[in-house]
Amino acid sequence: VQLQASGGGLVQAGGSLRLSCAASGRTFSSYTVAWFRQAPGKEREFVAAIRWSGTTTSYAGSVKGRFTITRDKVKNTMYLQMNSLKPEDTAVYYCAAAAVNLVLSALRDEHLYGYWGQGTLVTVSS
Repeated sequence: VQLQASGGGLVQAGGSLRLSCAASGRTFSSYTVAWFRQAPGKEREFVAAIRWSGTTTSYAGSVKGRFTITRDKVKNTMYLQMNSLKPEDTAVYYCAAAAVNLVLSALRDEHLYGYWGQGTLVTVSS
């Protein structure tokens, strides 16, 4: 599976962006897909995840209520709608996929995701 992330850019605080992650090479039929991010000087952290086959989602507390993860089965693409952006959301955002339906308690573990996109930079100015 190859993942291609896009949609990053520069936005003012309070604005919105939608990230996309297109998959090629295999369909996501029984996968779990997620977004992680890494801010300058910090470790990579979990943002959101969704099981491809269902509607189970998980969000980091810092983005819950502002970000929404979705997937389009026809386009084999996942999205991250980011609203009410804050300067602390500035980071490189990575999409990731695991070739299994992860249990809810495992959705945030980056070590369980075997496929990663190249990252897309989101910069939120104050």
